Amino acid sequence: MRILTGNDLRTGAVTWWDGNDWSLHVEDAVDVTGHEDEIARREEAARRVNVPYAIDAELHNGSPRPSHIKDRVRALGPTVRPDLTLKPADPDIGNWVI
Repeated sequence: MRILTGNDLRTGAVTWWDGNDWSLHVEDAVDVTGHEDEIARREEAARRVNVPYAIDAELHNGSPRPSHIKDRVRALGPTVRPDLTLKPADPDIGNWVI
């Protein structure tokens, strides 16, 4: 499974391609295998996202989960302040990253 990620040009937020638009939540990401370069070029040309790129992911409890720890951290948000992450109430969040 391959998913697209990049940064929103207006806010700098990490974003994930959901098939129609960009989402802040990795759970919304869709498999783009075979179409990743086409979508990335189109979205970057439209200036909706900065430097989009495809990453490997696997399904985890029905949702995409980046394969590499770097991208898991990007998906979660700041690791130094768990209360500022995208999942502040998740008691199992540490296991999601590592």
